[in-house]
Amino acid sequence: MKSKNTRRQEKATTLVPATRLADWATQCLQAVGVKRAEARLIATSLVQTSLWGVDSHGIARLGHYLTRLQARSIEPRPKLRLKRTGPCSAQLDGGHGHGILACHRAMAAAIALARKNGIGVVGVSNSSHCGAIGLYGRTAAAAGMVSIGFTHSDAFVAPHGGRKKFLGTNPICITIPTRDPARPLCLDMATSAVPYNRVMNYRREGRALEPGWALDARGRPTTDPTAVECLLPLAGYKGYGLALMIDLLCGPLNGMPFGPHIPLMYAQLSRRRRLGSFFIVVDPRRFAGGRTLASVAGRAAREARVQPRADRSVPILVPGDPQLLCAARRTREGIPIEPGLQEEFARWSVRLGLAAP
Repeated sequence: MKSKNTRRQEKATTLVPATRLADWATQCLQAVGVKRAEARLIATSLVQTSLWGVDSHGIARLGHYLTRLQARSIEPRPKLRLKRTGPCSAQLDGGHGHGILACHRAMAAAIALARKNGIGVVGVSNSSHCGAIGLYGRTAAAAGMVSIGFTHSDAFVAPHGGRKKFLGTNPICITIPTRDPARPLCLDMATSAVPYNRVMNYRREGRALEPGWALDARGRPTTDPTAVECLLPLAGYKGYGLALMIDLLCGPLNGMPFGPHIPLMYAQLSRRRRLGSFFIVVDPRRFAGGRTLASVAGRAAREARVQPRADRSVPILVPGDPQLLCAARRTREGIPIEPGLQEEFARWSVRLGLAAP
């Protein structure tokens, strides 16, 4: 008898237009109580993330969000409260709503502060999972700003030399604008070997993990996504050190918990997440090279791409290139929805009385 995963793999992956997915996701979010404009913002953010090829944080996460919205661990209609704490700083209370809403609002506030005063720093509290942190960095770059953004998560990653989860995947995003607002330099990376959501995707798809990504419950290396107990940090001590510093900036600095004290993402689904984020936005025009930064950054990117290659089959890319190349292809062809996710979307469509995408 064939396993469920084997039967799924025999089914075809479907390519779905981004607009169709965004429309369906918007309807799903509205059906669980989210206001239309906010539902649209969340839906388009998820679909854009999938267009970039960051499937671990894209439309595949919609079902999880819908479950939490129905359980009210994510408030469908949160009251976001922004408090100015100084000439260049502010604190945003996310009202336990969706993290995508909170972080878009926080980034808009940080950009406004930077335009007025040269720098804007905004902390986020009482939030939930905010998707790909690169969403917000690219918003700053499109406004001509330099930005650094951080967020954190519950414990998924062992410390360097450890065998038990202690810190989150805790990503960092750094963006620098170029003369083309649609093509900033954008470094968006987790501090773990891979995002935990990728393990969830591989588990659903029945695929083996790469060696060096994860440990099992006994602290042994594993490539079995169903046996993963924790991830390993990126580049050993360096990734672990970054994760710890980011956790303190996002959690305790914003009055939120850190690491093992954060409510779990994929368990305790009726419990609020209490996550934080932290955004720093700088107006480059306040510095000596600021007026030419965008053109020089673009030139640096062009020069980097034509450097001699160690392997002719591997192109030299700059931060943001992989996402833009993937987005161009997926905009033409559609976003791939693998069989397990198709089944999940079909179940949600029936549950909410909608046509499947």
